[in-house]
Amino acid sequence: MNDIVSIIIQAIIQGLTEFLPVSSSGHLSVAQHFMNIEEENLLISVMLHLGTLAAVVIAFRKRIWGMIKEFFFSIRDICKGQFSWNEMNDDRRMMIMVIIATLILVPFVFVKDFFTSVQGDGDIIFEGCAFIFTSVILILSDACVKGYKTGKDMKVKDAVIVGLFQCAALFPGVSRSGSTISSGLFCGLTRETAAAFSFILGIPAILGSAVLEIKDVVEEGVQVDILPLLLGAVISAVVGILAIKLVNIVIKNDKFKVFGIYTLILGITCISIGIYESVTGNHIHF
Repeated sequence: MNDIVSIIIQAIIQGLTEFLPVSSSGHLSVAQHFMNIEEENLLISVMLHLGTLAAVVIAFRKRIWGMIKEFFFSIRDICKGQFSWNEMNDDRRMMIMVIIATLILVPFVFVKDFFTSVQGDGDIIFEGCAFIFTSVILILSDACVKGYKTGKDMKVKDAVIVGLFQCAALFPGVSRSGSTISSGLFCGLTRETAAAFSFILGIPAILGSAVLEIKDVVEEGVQVDILPLLLGAVISAVVGILAIKLVNIVIKNDKFKVFGIYTLILGITCISIGIYESVTGNHIHF
């Protein structure tokens, strides 16, 4: 397949599935399987991640700017002995909860290869099982009683639970946004708050992943044409913004189970194809 066409396809998949609760890593793994891409190009992965990072920053720029200001205001208040845990505003509490949920993920970064080893192994059965897991939590979360908690009502235990669910998303096929939004709903967050917290929580996760990949790129001394990569980053950013808007619309209308049905069908399909390929020895490629 033409390299530019391949990058465009991967950019669209990354932009859509990073924020739709269907797993970007799982979809990219399956797409690379059918496009016969044996090894992930780290530089392409970096640019696509930076594109989706730009999307979430643009979509939540006001909230993010408020949280950045509150970070420095918190340091000022701590130094002056004026910090109050019970009197935090919405932006300050959400900022602290994002930090707590992110810290839960940090230890797992050191064993990230354990989670990602199944990606690019030529077998999509595991991804199929992970898609089904995603389907289950999406359908269960859609059936939850509507929560009332906004950012200022979040507790430490809420951040810890969401952080733990985010760790599960290190497996390709388990959706990061699906896991974190669903766990937020399980904790009683409003649908809008759960979605906003999930997307903003993705910033350090996406940025951290990009930094680690950049380190690997530098060590490998990869050299490629930058223009197709920039095109991929722009496409993933634009598609990502549209995906964020779509998720907000769907979750407000209590239609989250639509994604659960999709991932269930996709999971069963991947397992079926994986079994067929293992039994016959014939791999399906486009």
